[in-house]
Amino acid sequence: MQPVIALVGRPNVGKSTLFNRLTRSRDALVADQPGLTRDRQFGDGKLGDRPYIVVDTGGLSGEDETLDSLMASQAWLAVEQADVVLFLVDAHAGLMPDDQQIAERLRQTGKPVFVVVNKADGRDADLVSAEFHALGLGPPHAIAASQGRGIKPLINSVLESLPEAGASPEEVPAGIKVAIIGRPNVGKSTLVNRILGEERVLAYDMPGTTRDSLYLPFERDDQTYVLIDTAGVRRRSRVKETVEKFSVIKTLQAIKDAHVVLMLLDAHQGISDQDASLLGFVLESGRALVLAVNKWDGLEKEQRDWIRRELEAKLPFLGFAEVHFISALHGTNVGHLFESIITAYKSATRTLSTAALTRLLHDLVEAHPPPLVRGRRIKLRFAHQGGQNPPVIVIHGNQTAAVSDSYRRYLINGFQKHLKLEGTPVQVEFRSGDNPFAGKKNKLTARQVQKRQRLRRFVAKRGK
Repeated sequence: MQPVIALVGRPNVGKSTLFNRLTRSRDALVADQPGLTRDRQFGDGKLGDRPYIVVDTGGLSGEDETLDSLMASQAWLAVEQADVVLFLVDAHAGLMPDDQQIAERLRQTGKPVFVVVNKADGRDADLVSAEFHALGLGPPHAIAASQGRGIKPLINSVLESLPEAGASPEEVPAGIKVAIIGRPNVGKSTLVNRILGEERVLAYDMPGTTRDSLYLPFERDDQTYVLIDTAGVRRRSRVKETVEKFSVIKTLQAIKDAHVVLMLLDAHQGISDQDASLLGFVLESGRALVLAVNKWDGLEKEQRDWIRRELEAKLPFLGFAEVHFISALHGTNVGHLFESIITAYKSATRTLSTAALTRLLHDLVEAHPPPLVRGRRIKLRFAHQGGQNPPVIVIHGNQTAAVSDSYRRYLINGFQKHLKLEGTPVQVEFRSGDNPFAGKKNKLTARQVQKRQRLRRFVAKRGK
């Protein structure tokens, strides 16, 4: 699993600024789809070849017992589920009593903690960090999150302190890994039990920590699958007796580890901000996706029409994903989910030839050329596959940095449609070739020399 980094600290110490820096530092493309509204409290990043998940938290305070408030409880839950904690303090404000209270509680968690002295802009790092040694959490790291200073060395130190990702204690069987995600009480437990049956759940119930997901292997029509269950299914009776718990971090890790994500929506409640937030992370992670609208049985026609309008209005950027209307409780249309799961998996892991991609690129450019940039036409010469799950198409040309987001979306839609890549997002990267004559303006090509010589001879003859 990818390591989880939690950001904690008092209000206004720069957690959100650092969060934005960490999540924008990754090599993967950021989703630029319009219509996607998200409460950015979590995201993924990458430094070199090491990915990580970042969780932003609300401000903590030691006054008036607000450490026990709802916001604080969410922050401490993030700490409990994280692999490492970045404890932000303010270089301008200095060491505050609230910082000492937070530090004391962090020590009690036993988690690795890095003290991060933010807002150290233009100041001596050792000087501004000196008083924070008193927190007793190791040497402080001075940064300026707003300017991006000191962040890369900090994350290098954080990642080096963690063990390399390796095999899990329990060997996960091979197969198409499908993560079932969704809000609490949307029916994830019911759907898992419907797919597997109670005996299967009991037979493959792999023990784990409170933040680990269950990996539940099974076979259907000679195809092996592994369900990544984030609902914590143990026994049917216990599912009925307890309220389904929702862990954002557990869900994010399941998304990153899956081949295909099965997102469950509630037909009675429509599409919430939390649904859009999760779907945004799925899109940014590049995972293949199948949407299932649960609790469809018994709905009146007006309610069914309403949820269909909700899907079109709020999720227009997920046109590549197949939508199924199901009842996990009664099993209605549950079997059809696997047709879309297999299609999405095959599309996400398909090998695309360079010749076919280049031909299609030329067809798309001919049908709709890119706009002029400073009077010059952008030239897109050839394309090749740069990765799978999701399919990454790398396009080479000149002035590619000037390609607009709208033209990028045009190319993405064209590749997706003509290559029949169903159920998976497609990412497009642009690369510009180096100009072999850059910095050599005084040197002429052989052809230019010949043209100048012919011109001189012509002028000489006319002069005679």
